[in-house]
Amino acid sequence: MTAGTTPAIGGEREVPVPDPIARDYLLLALRLDQHVPGLVDGYYGPADLKAQVDMEQLRLPAALAADAATLLARLDADVPEPDRRSWLAGQLVALRTQAEGLAGVDRDYFDYVRHCFAWTPVRRDEAIFEEAAAAVDRLLPGPEPLAQRLAAWDDRFVVPVERLPALVDWLVATFRDRAAATFGLPGGEDLEIRLVRNQPWTGYNWYLGGGRSRFDLNTDLPIRAAELVHVAAHEAYPGHHLEHAWKEAELVDRRHRLESSILLINTPECLLSEGLADLGHPFASPAASEPDLLVELYERAGLPIGEDPAAATDAAQRTVALAPHRRRLAESRVNAALMRHADGVGHDEVLAWLQRVGRFAPEAAAKRLEFIEHPLWRTYVFVYHEGEALLRRWLDAVPEADRAARFGRLLREQLDPAAIAAEAGVGAPS
Repeated sequence: MTAGTTPAIGGEREVPVPDPIARDYLLLALRLDQHVPGLVDGYYGPADLKAQVDMEQLRLPAALAADAATLLARLDADVPEPDRRSWLAGQLVALRTQAEGLAGVDRDYFDYVRHCFAWTPVRRDEAIFEEAAAAVDRLLPGPEPLAQRLAAWDDRFVVPVERLPALVDWLVATFRDRAAATFGLPGGEDLEIRLVRNQPWTGYNWYLGGGRSRFDLNTDLPIRAAELVHVAAHEAYPGHHLEHAWKEAELVDRRHRLESSILLINTPECLLSEGLADLGHPFASPAASEPDLLVELYERAGLPIGEDPAAATDAAQRTVALAPHRRRLAESRVNAALMRHADGVGHDEVLAWLQRVGRFAPEAAAKRLEFIEHPLWRTYVFVYHEGEALLRRWLDAVPEADRAARFGRLLREQLDPAAIAAEAGVGAPS
């Protein structure tokens, strides 16, 4: 997930009546979105609540912070279910924190992020980036600088833009079938795919309600075959689309927890949602079989390498071998955000650091920094790597045969970072 145009509000469906806690939570979030455009990532709750907020006088941030504090104080008496109470508490702390920031409450960057996500980002030791770069160097040997070799490697797998619609349709359909077999699908779910430009992200899932999503794929930068595999799993199946569709069916329609009919940026639910979406990749395309998928993708994309079966197989196998090391290099975005916002390092210096340490090509480094510096996403950059790391430990805490079932809980249950950390036997970083 990562934003764009204004998401669709509501849908043609019958929405259960919210209880007082859910109603006041929805009103609070909708009111705060008027001050922080984009905070509401999706809304398919009662249309009359949205209409009420649209028509009423703008509520000041200090009053919204007080509303959030009042709601927090009501949880113990009004919400008997422990999982729901814990989830709402984390969300409300995040909303209160954002309202307080607008009202002039000053928090340092780490403290602000911790209050938004119920989790504190960890600065990575730069040695891990050098270890990852050394592994990439062994897989892509040559005399040129590593960043240059990586860029040349990537250029071989750029999918022509005109081929993207058919390829994304094919990948999404393939992953949908696999998700159906592993996790099941809620009735009536559906997904629309669209190519867009001029956004700070690669892909975005807009959940529209009624089991429907729109998956936007940004073509500002060239899209490589392996990246297309990842983004399709992340945004569609078993990632964001499937998560939101199942939670609508289970939490909203069946259990009438109407607070889940709004999706909010910079709150604890994002840490788990982005971690879920990234960890969905191996369920959609296991590493053992991904080379075969990539070879077929090369052929369907009309890439020259797809015309030579031996070369295509070797490239696909090396791409899969490179993936964990490139993912580790991508974690340099965490340090880059801390450098920029916690340490006060300037734009140009951080941009050069991303190229030197993260081994990003210049255009890719600029796009990553655009995301880091965006007013809405400046705090969000952590949720991908931190969420994945937390959920990976949670999945690894059970036998491999049980991991799909445990992942399925993420799709249907109202979980929060503290609950996941407790089940994984880890403490939250502070």
